[in-house]
Amino acid sequence: MTPIKNCIVNKDTTKNPIWLMRQAGRYLPEFREIRKENQNFIKLCLNSDLASKITLQPIKRFGFDGAVIFSDILILPYGVGQIVEFEKNFGPRLGEIDLEKISNINEINFTEKISEVYKAISKTSKDPIMNNRDMIGFVGAPWTILVYMINRSSPKKGLSNEFFQDESLINKLLLIIEKYLKLHIKNQVEAGAKVIQIFDSWAGLLKDKIPEYIYIPTSNIVEYTKKLGVPVICFPRGIKDYKNFCESVKPDAINIDYDVDPKKIVSEIKIPIQGGLDPKILLTDKENLKKEVEKYLNIFKDHPYVFNLGHGILPETKIEMVENLIKIVRNFK
Repeated sequence: MTPIKNCIVNKDTTKNPIWLMRQAGRYLPEFREIRKENQNFIKLCLNSDLASKITLQPIKRFGFDGAVIFSDILILPYGVGQIVEFEKNFGPRLGEIDLEKISNINEINFTEKISEVYKAISKTSKDPIMNNRDMIGFVGAPWTILVYMINRSSPKKGLSNEFFQDESLINKLLLIIEKYLKLHIKNQVEAGAKVIQIFDSWAGLLKDKIPEYIYIPTSNIVEYTKKLGVPVICFPRGIKDYKNFCESVKPDAINIDYDVDPKKIVSEIKIPIQGGLDPKILLTDKENLKKEVEKYLNIFKDHPYVFNLGHGILPETKIEMVENLIKIVRNFK
């Protein structure tokens, strides 16, 4: 069994597999070369040859235990017909919601519109370098997709007061989101994804109605994914109560962010754990990196633990710091 699946499924504690969120990205010179020639981010995600090549770049350079497909959680709103664009120095900008148009999308339209994502997964998973490595597919959680679709950009300053005004729209959108998240996961698994991660990037925005908007919709997706026979990792970023989340949503593994106390996590959570290290630690020095990485490895020594970060790797990260990180994890006894 592959190292990541062995850790998650068999609860193995003898090794700590490693992969990093956003490991295929701007910190890599080879990625920047491709990006320079391909300014449209969505078009790049929907170019199966380039998406596969980008996905494999960090595997070829560092030998991570998993390859996470080069794509984006906003492929889902794009697939159901909402305009999605990425603006430099701003981030994602989404078009107005046309509920009639979105409601008229069917499963064939959706799959065809983003079929290049599935072709990229298939192509990547068949590469010989993927032997004994996991192909990781992913989606955004229902709540995070809802936030982007209604807010139409990253809610960095929090949600507007009007966000919850139209409950009818929210309920209709959540049903559409759930339907197409399930289809998107199924298509990824059929294309070759062996693990699915669900990113709830804006889980921390919600102060109340957490069961209604996070636990219940996400657990529906988790339950569906488990039936497909692949392990599912959840990352409810910024959520305060990881214990309650795990008990309510029941993922196979949980990714923690860097704001939580790993000692509290290990005492409260029984399922395999992933992540936690602050990506900014990779911007410091080798000594500090070793100290912080070994802190996590020691805390989770007797617990199934996949090494990862508490958020995506930062673009300004130096290659040698990633090389050092991998050495520390691989050599840890």
